[in-house]
Amino acid sequence: MTVKIGCIVEGESEVVTVPLLIRRIAANLYPELPIVVPPPIRRPRNKVVKENELERAVEFVARQIGGQGAIFIILDSDGDCPAELGPALLHRASQARSDLSIAVVIANNEFEAWFLAAAESLRGKGGLNNDIASPKNPEGIRDAKGWLSQQMGGSRRYRETNDQPALAAIFDIEQARKADSFDKCYRDIVRLLEKLQKVNKEI
Repeated sequence: MTVKIGCIVEGESEVVTVPLLIRRIAANLYPELPIVVPPPIRRPRNKVVKENELERAVEFVARQIGGQGAIFIILDSDGDCPAELGPALLHRASQARSDLSIAVVIANNEFEAWFLAAAESLRGKGGLNNDIASPKNPEGIRDAKGWLSQQMGGSRRYRETNDQPALAAIFDIEQARKADSFDKCYRDIVRLLEKLQKVNKEI
């Protein structure tokens, strides 16, 4: 039986990147699991955090996956504390659909910080220089996109809609787990996959 993971994201690039990331992890851990990740729905972060907006988005995705499977929600922290915002949003999402497995990931400060954590695996790829090295605190850099642009030769600049999916397809996942928020992202995706695998075997 095919299993589905519906996603809520905030950016245009994540519509492509997040399903790609989930499928990468699934292919590595559960290659036999027939998984489908429908196109994520986009909701601006400033709306998602408002009362009832997240709940409506969760209900929409629940219908998208036919009321079965799991829901994965990912947002940038944008200065908020991930350890506070994430659990609060997860509680609201779980209250809205307690029948589904749900994960909420808050990237600290932005998705691209995870590429910084795995910078060595991206040397010479995607327009990046051959000698880039991960900064000591990749999640402490407020403008990870700007940092990536600085590591590109000539007039090349990081372009989120093109470069984020391309780098997500090749960055070293284990290296990226040095970033705490990506480690949580990885563990949450694995948790959802484990539950879906268990349900699939029981059917």
